[in-house]
Amino acid sequence: MKFITPLFFYLMASSVLAQNYADAINYYENKQPVKSERILKAVDENSKNYADAQFYLGRIAFDQEDYDAAEEYFEEAIDQNDSNSDYHLWLGNTFGVVAGNSNVFKQGLLAPKIKSEYERAVELNPKSIDALWGLIEYYTQAPGFMGGSWEKALDMANKIGKVDLLQGYLARAVVYRREEKFQLAEKEYVAASKLDPAYNLNLGSFYQNREEYDKAFETYEALSLNNDHKLNAIYQYGKTSALSGKNTEKGITYLKEYLNNEPKKNSPSHAGARMRLGMIYEKTGQKSKAIDYYSQSLKEDPDMKQAKEGLKRLR
Repeated sequence: MKFITPLFFYLMASSVLAQNYADAINYYENKQPVKSERILKAVDENSKNYADAQFYLGRIAFDQEDYDAAEEYFEEAIDQNDSNSDYHLWLGNTFGVVAGNSNVFKQGLLAPKIKSEYERAVELNPKSIDALWGLIEYYTQAPGFMGGSWEKALDMANKIGKVDLLQGYLARAVVYRREEKFQLAEKEYVAASKLDPAYNLNLGSFYQNREEYDKAFETYEALSLNNDHKLNAIYQYGKTSALSGKNTEKGITYLKEYLNNEPKKNSPSHAGARMRLGMIYEKTGQKSKAIDYYSQSLKEDPDMKQAKEGLKRLR
């Protein structure tokens, strides 16, 4: 008669736990945080997956905007394994979000922690584009006495460029724009757009913000011929028209065309397009149409601030 050894039970249990952990990660990646969290919280402290489980619990808490819990989970993951770049990246992200919603005193306390976590993340993984971006955000926003540095920010952007050419162009453009070196920023946006037409959206936005409306119109008009990016291009053309009061007839045509299509993921909403139409009609003295489109916008999105302000001006 054969007897089942304790080793057999140990191996079976380990296999089940590993499968459960894999299921938890799959649930998280498929946006089922409740199922994922239930499994992750059951991971034993002595398990080889414990540190990773704490990391994903931190990600879930971060997604739910529970930043105190996220901080605790990420710190626990780091206590278990200090050599994982992603653990430090997300602790830095957490400190950054908290700092952004805090008073100046607390921001001063958090600043060195943010910088330290991103630096450690880059030290562990020099090709971590997210961590390099984190340092760009820090170096371009922190005052000099707290470690802010245009030179260091540009160095991080160049490092991004060695990993991803397009991201490098965008990173340098952001640094130059914030430093108010606008001609250099424009060159980087142009270089990116030549490699990938999608980056014309970034170039057009740069022109919009600079109130270089003719260049923005030209950029979006060219991009509107590209089927992959047409809808975003025609919306942005309409937005430029609404902001500038120029090319209003074509701006109206494009925004109405945008409304005839379902917005893609992360694209402007129909409420936003109606609000922009309201702006154009207001600028062209067509008060009743402006009120109508502002009202339609608010029906779709009661929090549309520009539509509320437009109605307040016209009534």
